[in-house]
Amino acid sequence: MFHNRLARRLMLGLTASALLAPDLTATAALAQDAAQMPQCQVREFAMGLRYQQQSAEVRALQLQAYALAKANLQAAIAKAEDPAKLAVVTDLDETAIDNTPLLVRDMRECHVYDTWDTWGDWELHGKPNAIPGALEFFDFADKAGVAIYYVSDRFGEPENKAATIATLKELGFPQVSDDHVLLYGTSKVERRAVVAKDHQIVLLLGDTLHDFDGAFHKAATEAKRAAVDENAAHFGADWIVFPNATYGEWSEAPLAAWDAALKVE
Repeated sequence: MFHNRLARRLMLGLTASALLAPDLTATAALAQDAAQMPQCQVREFAMGLRYQQQSAEVRALQLQAYALAKANLQAAIAKAEDPAKLAVVTDLDETAIDNTPLLVRDMRECHVYDTWDTWGDWELHGKPNAIPGALEFFDFADKAGVAIYYVSDRFGEPENKAATIATLKELGFPQVSDDHVLLYGTSKVERRAVVAKDHQIVLLLGDTLHDFDGAFHKAATEAKRAAVDENAAHFGADWIVFPNATYGEWSEAPLAAWDAALKVE
């Protein structure tokens, strides 16, 4: 390991020296190559997509989230006089189902996928997978008699809703029906209120914070961070957050850097 690390440092040093050398011909060639390369800003999401789709760490976080959700639901059921009066409200995309193949395809085509103009076709014809742990958790909730509501901002047009319902049924999700799949049309706050009329919502599951409270919807990043602190008691209790490194309102937030000069060994 030491020899590999030393060799890597030497290589980095040589590379840095080469970059600092006054080779104007090479510099001009690099500039010409850069000018000829297509501009594809969306490719900056490649690392996040690899993490979301391929990393064992995200799989572990997803399984951990559903294990925590099950434990908390079991506790709520134990306290309830009638479990049928309880409800779980869950988001779909990147919470219950994985859409990363669409995002990777769009990125490779240099298409900015969070304009959502390719999403409708994916809803109609795409094949998402269930998030690890999702089917087991919702099967447990269903068998316990707890109501499950799928509250998502997928397109609510009749054709898209029918396709989303068909996809969820094909994957094996329970309680999938027109009145339990509540898609875009009204705000998520309003749709959760519809559920709360007849049920006690004991768990909210989502990958973005407005899946939990309207205070987070389109709020500035700093306001969201403050609201997270104010609502700290919910997280891991009745609010279960899932990882999503591929899109979100955070994607254009400025980064904070160490202000020290770069030193390469």
